[in-house]
Amino acid sequence: MNEEFLKDIHAAHFIGIGGIGVSAVARMMLIRGVSVTGSDRISSPITEKLETEGAKVFIGHDAANVPEVCDLVVYSPAVPENNPELRIVRERGVQILSYPEALGMISRGMRTVAVSGTHGKTTTTAMIAGVLAGAHKNPTVIVGSLMKSGSNFISGTSDIFVVEACEYKHSFLNLSPEILVITNIDNDHLDYYGTLEGVQKAFGELVQKVPVGGAIVCDPSDPRVAPVLTKAVAKIVDYQLGNPTSKLVLQVSGEYNIKNAKAALAVARILAVDEVEATKLLAKFEGTWRRQELKGKTENGAFVYDDYAHHPTEIRATLQGFRAKYPTGKIRAIFQPHLYSRTKLLLNEFAESFTDADEVIIVPIYAAREKPDPEITAEKLAQAIKAHHKNVRVLGEFSAVEKYIRTTIQKDDIIITMGAGDVFKIGESLIR
Repeated sequence: MNEEFLKDIHAAHFIGIGGIGVSAVARMMLIRGVSVTGSDRISSPITEKLETEGAKVFIGHDAANVPEVCDLVVYSPAVPENNPELRIVRERGVQILSYPEALGMISRGMRTVAVSGTHGKTTTTAMIAGVLAGAHKNPTVIVGSLMKSGSNFISGTSDIFVVEACEYKHSFLNLSPEILVITNIDNDHLDYYGTLEGVQKAFGELVQKVPVGGAIVCDPSDPRVAPVLTKAVAKIVDYQLGNPTSKLVLQVSGEYNIKNAKAALAVARILAVDEVEATKLLAKFEGTWRRQELKGKTENGAFVYDDYAHHPTEIRATLQGFRAKYPTGKIRAIFQPHLYSRTKLLLNEFAESFTDADEVIIVPIYAAREKPDPEITAEKLAQAIKAHHKNVRVLGEFSAVEKYIRTTIQKDDIIITMGAGDVFKIGESLIR
């Protein structure tokens, strides 16, 4: 850990503390004995957990939330420039870092394993964390989800730092990885990058940051990955080689999770973990929060799952995994589109992504950082899906979805809430 950066920090404030990444840095500061305050728009299980761990969390943003004595302010990239807390700390001259900049500072001097990719980086990061921790490599880890421990942070004692590296707005370029994992590259965040080539250019810049003695773990035969490797100086490690699929027995389903596990095994080999031990540790991996997560059962015994899938590729892969797990079950997908821009740009791809579901229920678009766009709606998405799927409906309020499911549910139904917003609340209500 970068002790030089951390030694003078006694009080830190986090704007957007409920974010999955920002909360991990807050948790790291708490473990180190730093006084932690923070704010967010709404209360959540993450903010509530941080409060039990010693953080003081304010709901709503106000300049008065920032303590008079403060050594560092970390803010989420989703926080707007006119945020009152950002304005006041700038006036005071406090050290301010975005979450990606904070990750860069924390990782300096560490053997950083950066896990990047459009899909699968959270699961792969958690798999690597489980293997390295189980093999007593004592890594420090920041994951973009909650692990089965209920935390998104592991405080390690070695110089290995495993971190999920997000491509949005070039965030991952703040890191200087010794080992870089690229799970895959797809056409996401086009509201920022514009084209797939724009996304690839960013990955190409990250590839060039890996030094001669480092390694880039990827599938170099992937036509979308190959172009970003042309200026690499580090060794290219093909995660498809090595341990054959037959030896990998996983608790999480889906072909994509086999690929994630192979990438984790490749990292383990580089860091001198015995392959047999690594494979056994991967067999214990149970997934993370909001990734094929079994929430429970309804009163009549139907399964309720939740998954973070919010891109067409993720939706297709997730539903294929569930179809393989439940070949004869009735799969009912409740999908909440995430961002107007993503829904509009990838409308045709979304339309073709639900073929493995028996029923598709669309709820209103989760705006997140965006303003409403009248050109794209849940109804328009449903209409596009209907060209490929006969059983699609739009329901407005979550309560309407819950009422509909309760009145139509069968014992062997598999209900899956999907999306990066708050759609998981529907599943939680169904199992209460």
